[in-house]
Amino acid sequence: MEKRNPRFEPSYLHLFQEGELQRRISRLKELLESCVLCPHRCGVNRKRGELGRCRTGVRAVVSSASPHFGEERVLVGRGGSGTIFFAHCNLACVYCQNYELSHLGVGREVEAEELARMMLGLQYQGCHNINFVTPTHVIPQILEGLVLAIPLGLRIPLVYNSGGYDSVETLAFLEDVFDIYMPDIKYGRDQEALELSGATEYTKHAFQAVQEMYRQVGDLRLTEQGIAYRGLLIRHLVLPDGIAHSDVVMDFLSRLSKDTWVNIMAQYHPCFQARSAAKNAQYRGLGRRPTLEEVDRIVAYARSIGLRNAGTL
Repeated sequence: MEKRNPRFEPSYLHLFQEGELQRRISRLKELLESCVLCPHRCGVNRKRGELGRCRTGVRAVVSSASPHFGEERVLVGRGGSGTIFFAHCNLACVYCQNYELSHLGVGREVEAEELARMMLGLQYQGCHNINFVTPTHVIPQILEGLVLAIPLGLRIPLVYNSGGYDSVETLAFLEDVFDIYMPDIKYGRDQEALELSGATEYTKHAFQAVQEMYRQVGDLRLTEQGIAYRGLLIRHLVLPDGIAHSDVVMDFLSRLSKDTWVNIMAQYHPCFQARSAAKNAQYRGLGRRPTLEEVDRIVAYARSIGLRNAGTL
């Protein structure tokens, strides 16, 4: 792990100065006419108000924008992580802990100008980064706000905080835009992903997406103050009874890089439709929290296969 105190300059500044950021926005907005932003490839015309799996049209829906002190320590520091929570999602997790946002769409539509003001306001409040939560389905809208915020002084790292069901082709548009990638890897097997989150071929798409993210930014790098400024950070939520097949996820990450930072999260609790899903004998464990022993087993396994930065972050 590299730890230093660089004079940080986000790479998105160079893209903006060269006009490349603006060109990418034009190409991404074209994709909205037959939307293929994510692996669902719904093909709807979002510019005309047609809605696909993410239930989002041409404008992003924002639920909240504020400094957040409950994220990983390397993002929070003293000033907090500047989170912008988007409503809706391209996944349909039956146990989603933010279901009011992801399933019910709580929030309001915003134009690019307001999104830019949110970014600048979070920077002004002293946040260490701008943390876009559930960005997969609103990438063009985020970049439209970014090009307005840059000339007004935006200079802090951007965090791509996704559910992991991302398209490699779309991620290619984000090279040198996002400094930190923080995806979930929810499952190690496709069956659970399909039945519990409505995602087909989840492991193929999630694993390929993470490989692309790693290619772009590499291992997580910190300042001397312990604040992340570039790199990959993975989240994995431990589900009871081994439902997530966490060991498969850890095996994949170990092959990616032994220095991969992995937050093995223990905060699962039954909510939204989890108890209904738990009526299926295969998913009975969704009706309870994971035990400490279940979480500790995954942490121990991750470290036993060489993942040096795995644990509860």
